[in-house]
Amino acid sequence: MSDQATIQSIYRYPVKGLSPQKLPQVHLTAGLTLPADRLYAIENGPTGFDPAAPAYFPKTRFLMLMRNERLAGLKTDYDDAGHRLTIVQDGRRVVDADLRTKDGRLAVEAFFRKFMPAELSGPPKVLSGEGAPGGPHSFSDVAKKVVSIINLASVAVIESAIGQPVDPLRFRGNLFVSGWPAWREFDLLDQEIEVSGKVRLKVVKRIVRCAATNVDPVTGARDLNIPKSLMQTFNHMDCGIYAEVIEGGDIAEGDALRVNALL
Repeated sequence: MSDQATIQSIYRYPVKGLSPQKLPQVHLTAGLTLPADRLYAIENGPTGFDPAAPAYFPKTRFLMLMRNERLAGLKTDYDDAGHRLTIVQDGRRVVDADLRTKDGRLAVEAFFRKFMPAELSGPPKVLSGEGAPGGPHSFSDVAKKVVSIINLASVAVIESAIGQPVDPLRFRGNLFVSGWPAWREFDLLDQEIEVSGKVRLKVVKRIVRCAATNVDPVTGARDLNIPKSLMQTFNHMDCGIYAEVIEGGDIAEGDALRVNALL
């Protein structure tokens, strides 16, 4: 069984539910997510989120693709230096805002009030995980601060089972890797993965997929039923794994991954 793999691409999602952002390289820090991954979220009605004591909330409390597929039709970008979010709708830039400022957040909130009023459970509000005790908070689908890894061979067998193309970005992973056989990643629970001999990740959980994967990340069309197809064909609804960063450092596209079996 091959334990060698290669990072094909690296992505983060600065605002939960909005566009992925491709990174050629990134610095990982022990105990944290990718920098700025799910650093922001748009609250869909009051949650009681306290930035001084950030807590996990289920994804249903935020705008997200599982319920709000129209988000995929927006093209967004995020600039680290200025914490600027730009939103492009139908080829036109409609928002360019500094998420650290009140005016910037109000501009984003005003856009979503007009863009999807029927899908709002209350006033949309931009939430930030910046400055949280113990490092930035991540509005992830899980409480742990993790990195998600998608095995491209597993995506390929899902594609074959469905009989239609499946964009790997439907799974909104951080590291997309090649070289492992399909489903090899599920054998790695509680094992460590070493990246280029310097960074160490510990696999902690399989990722159960939800209806967000049914949404085409380019068109926003809800055109597949991936959880149902997974269950019918493979008797599970999982694709990908979560891993905690045990030892940080720089990683990049093309870096090799090696499994360190724990005795």
